Amino acid sequence: MKAFDETTPVLIVGGGPVGLTLALELNFHGVEAILIERDQETTSYPKMDVTNCRSMEIYRRLGIADEVRAHAVAEDIPMSVVWTTKPGEPALANFDYPTVAEARVEAKHVNDGSYPLEPAMRISQAVLEPVLKLILERDAAGIDVRFGWKLLSFEQSEAGVTSYIANSLTGETQTIRSDYLAGCDGAGSRVRRGLGIEMDEMNAGDLAVASGGIAKSAAMIGKGFLRGEKPYDGRVRILHFKTDDPKAKALLGNAWHTQLPDGTTIISQNADNIWTLHKAMRAGDDLKGDAHDILFDFMGQSFDCEILIHSDWRPRLALAQNYGLDRVWLAGDSAHEVYPSGGYGMNTGIGDAAGLGWTLAANVQGWGGPSLLRAYGIERHSAGQLALEASQAHMAQRLKIVQAATPQIYRNEASRRHYGEYIQGLGNLENEALGVELGHRYTKSHVIFNEPGESPPGDWTAYTPTTCPGGRPPNVYLADGTPIFDHFGKGFTLLNFTGADTSALAAAARAAKVSLYIVNIEDTFARGLYERDLVLIRPDHIVCWRGDELPVDAAGLINTVTAKE
Repeated sequence: MKAFDETTPVLIVGGGPVGLTLALELNFHGVEAILIERDQETTSYPKMDVTNCRSMEIYRRLGIADEVRAHAVAEDIPMSVVWTTKPGEPALANFDYPTVAEARVEAKHVNDGSYPLEPAMRISQAVLEPVLKLILERDAAGIDVRFGWKLLSFEQSEAGVTSYIANSLTGETQTIRSDYLAGCDGAGSRVRRGLGIEMDEMNAGDLAVASGGIAKSAAMIGKGFLRGEKPYDGRVRILHFKTDDPKAKALLGNAWHTQLPDGTTIISQNADNIWTLHKAMRAGDDLKGDAHDILFDFMGQSFDCEILIHSDWRPRLALAQNYGLDRVWLAGDSAHEVYPSGGYGMNTGIGDAAGLGWTLAANVQGWGGPSLLRAYGIERHSAGQLALEASQAHMAQRLKIVQAATPQIYRNEASRRHYGEYIQGLGNLENEALGVELGHRYTKSHVIFNEPGESPPGDWTAYTPTTCPGGRPPNVYLADGTPIFDHFGKGFTLLNFTGADTSALAAAARAAKVSLYIVNIEDTFARGLYERDLVLIRPDHIVCWRGDELPVDAAGLINTVTAKE
C-alpha cells in the first residue's frame, strides 16, 4: 500500500484570492502545485471591494491585469467617498478621487516616480475570485485546482510534508506528499494551528493606547448623541442587496463609499445596482427579523430589492507571531487580520503571495537556499505589522469623527457645516496612504543589502520614490514611452544605466543557475530617479542591491540575495 496517493512540489490550502494568486505566481515561475479549497464554489460574500495599486502591479507582472479589470467597475467611474447624515441627505464632506483612466494620464504626465504603474481597481472579492480561478483552470496546466477538498491534518519532516485531505461532500480521504505546504486558509487557519503558531491580537483597549485615547472602547462609539442606548458590542451587521428601483438609487447615490456619523458604511459594489451596508450592532441585537424591514427602516422607505446576504462579522486586529517553519508557510488572513479601513487585508495577502511564490520556486528549483523562506517570513511579518498599524490608525480616525457627532448635525445647518469642515480637515488618509502600499521596506531581511547610514524616512502616510534596498523601486516612463517595470524579467533584473561591464555578475548567476536579466537603459532622467548606476531587482520587484559599480565578489552578491551563502 502506498504511503500517499499523490505528490506535488507545493500544496496550497485555501482558494480565496491569496491562495489563487499564489497558484498564479507558482505557475508564472514554472512550478507545479495542487490547490485545495474546502468550499464547493468561490465566495458569494462581498468582503473587500478594492484591489489596490500594488496588487494591480503584481497582477500586471503576472499578465492578468487587463483581464481582471474587464470584470471590475469601469475605468471611467470615479472613486468618491462621501460623509452624510443619512442616505439622500446633502453631503457633509466629499473626498473625490480620479477615475482609473484619469489616474493613468496623470501618472504619465507627472512621471516623477511618485505614482503607481497601475491604479487601484474597484472590484468585489465575490467577482475577483471566480476570475482568478477561471484564469488558473484555463491557462495554468501545472496547477491542479480542487474545490470541495479540505485539509484534515499534516506532518512535516526534513524530506517533505504529508497532508491528509478529505472531500467536503463525500468524506473521501486522500494523502498528498509535497515538498512544501502553503497555508492560505483564512483567519481560522488549520495550517497555522497545526504549526502551533499563536496570533497576537490587539483589542479595544490596545487601540485606545495606540491611538492616543481616541477609541477608549467599542462602547464609546457615538457617545454624545446616543446616550441611553445599548453599547456597541464589536459585531457588525452586513446587509448585501441588489436593487434597480429608481427610488433606492436616488437615495443611495453614486459614491463608492458613503459614511454616516453612527459608523455605518454603505459600499457601492459595482457602481450600478449592488450595495453592501455595514452597521455596528449593539448588545442584544441579533439577526432575527426580516432583513428587508431592517434595511427599509434604515433607509427611511421601502423599495424593490433582493437581499443577497444578511449576516454579521466581528472586526479583529491580529498578527501571527511568525509566518511559518521549515517547509510550511502562511500567507493572507492565516497570518494577519485587520480592520477593513484602508483595504489592507486581501491586498497585504496578495503581497504575501508574491513574496512566497518566488521563494518557494527558488527552493523547488534548487537555486535558492532554505533560509530564503525564513527571509520571506521576516519580510512579510513586517508588512503585516505595518498593515495592522495603518488599519488601526484609520479606524481611530473614523471613531474620532463618530465621537464628534452631536444631535445638532441632524437639524441645524450651521452644526452640519461645522461638522463637515471638521471631517474635511481630518482628511481621508485610509484611501490615500500610498506609503503603506508602495513604500514599505524590508529593513531586517538577511537577503537584502541594506546600506550603512541613514535610510529614507519611513512615513507610511506618503510615498517617497527611492531605490533604497528592501523596497519597491519607482515606476517611471522611459524616453520611448514604456514603463520601466515592463522591462523587468521573471527572475532577477539588473538595471544598467551606464553601460558598465556586468559580465562577472552574469557569469556568477549562470554558475548558480539563477535567472538574471540585464537591461541596459540609456535614460538620464530614469538614472537620476533610480539613484545608482546599477540596481538589482528581485522577481517580486523589490530592490535587493544597488551601487555605482559591481562588488568584487559577484558570486557573493548572488549567493546572498538567493540565500545560498
